[in-house]
Amino acid sequence: MANVLTSGARLSVPTKKTSFLALLLRVQINSRQRRADRVVEEYIATHGLQNLSDDAERSINRLLFERGQ
Repeated sequence: MANVLTSGARLSVPTKKTSFLALLLRVQINSRQRRADRVVEEYIATHGLQNLSDDAERSINRLLFERGQ
């Protein structure tokens, strides 16, 4: 008992392990974000845009919504 008290083992805070479901959800969210980023980059490259206008933003939002992003 003295060994446990002097080593500080009882005072250490256990680390919270991330659940498998939380990790899976994080991976899915990151995947969808990367896919949406690729769609936006493709749209900008295809249309040769220098700056984003309101019309371009609406078109990108419509494109993302149609693809289910």
